Amino acid sequence: MTAHPAAAALVRQARRITVKVGSSLLIDAGGLRTAWLAGLAQDVASLRAAGAQVVIVSSGAVSLGRARLGLSRSSRLEVKQAAAAAGQPLLMQSWAEAFAGQDVPVAQLLLTFSDTESRRRWLNARATLETLLAKGAVPIVNENDSVATEELRYGDNDRLSARVAQMLRSDVLLLLSDVDGLYSANPRQRRDARHIALVEELTPALLDAAGPAHGEGIGSGGMRTKLEAARIAGSFGCATVIASGQGDHPIRALIEGGARATVIAAQGSPASAYKQWIAASLAPAGRLLVDAGAAEALRTGRSLLAAGISGVQGEFGRGDCVTVSDPHEREIARGLIAYSADETRVIAGLRASDIAERLGYNRGDAVIHRNDMVLL
Repeated sequence: MTAHPAAAALVRQARRITVKVGSSLLIDAGGLRTAWLAGLAQDVASLRAAGAQVVIVSSGAVSLGRARLGLSRSSRLEVKQAAAAAGQPLLMQSWAEAFAGQDVPVAQLLLTFSDTESRRRWLNARATLETLLAKGAVPIVNENDSVATEELRYGDNDRLSARVAQMLRSDVLLLLSDVDGLYSANPRQRRDARHIALVEELTPALLDAAGPAHGEGIGSGGMRTKLEAARIAGSFGCATVIASGQGDHPIRALIEGGARATVIAAQGSPASAYKQWIAASLAPAGRLLVDAGAAEALRTGRSLLAAGISGVQGEFGRGDCVTVSDPHEREIARGLIAYSADETRVIAGLRASDIAERLGYNRGDAVIHRNDMVLL
């Protein structure tokens, strides 16, 4: 009844982990599970002490808000939004109190579908998360249910957590659930259902075996949404672990090999998958010409600075993909640019220290950061 060795190893060795916590784990018939939450905070603090960065995608606002306002489980969108508005402060207060005992600051980030699908908003959200992690905070992410529309919303945090893992190039997406992984059939209905410890490839048959997209009870997701989340994460080089979070210290139990789980493998690494996406999937919106010094710096793995830019062609916005050409007009790289075309024309040739004086602000010293660039 132990986990596949890959599950414990993946989590133990990961440098960046996205953890999704469902409503059914945070809340039971008696209300918020404060003792359980405190134990999870201890687990996360241990991961951080071992050198990992952790971001948490947390459900629970709607359930907490319903209880606070005395609302029924209505399917009407405005009722859910009111519950989310009332419950989100309670949810964040609970996380803050849980991590206070570990002397770890937390920060709230509410995202909508558009924030993760629009490249410019995606960059803004990523920059915020990266800054929070660099400053030692644990970001607590949730869908902004109080304003999301029915047509443009994730509806469950499994898929949102996959987008967050993708955004941060996490090594592992850990989905803590009320079940201990994937089975060949619904274990609540079939006693002969077989636990699946490792999935090398998500097939249509596995998705069908997972059942409908939504489960029962407090939470809004089901096993199928978890597999769909794993497919999103896996396409970006991030492995997924589905594990039970019901017991005390669920992450510690997983790492120590005392909890069963399902590992859904990914091909390649998050960094390589991200750069393949930039190289092959994006239509460049503009072109930058750079001098010989900048071209050589790029070839040695450096970021592109404004000082090395000699020309700007095309009209593009912040976060668009642009090509980079050397003095002989040969394309040597492409990447996601941190400045718009108009801004880039203003700062071309400037030292990084002069950008803020010329623009009145600074979006970063790198016009294209090396992490957002692929050499061709």
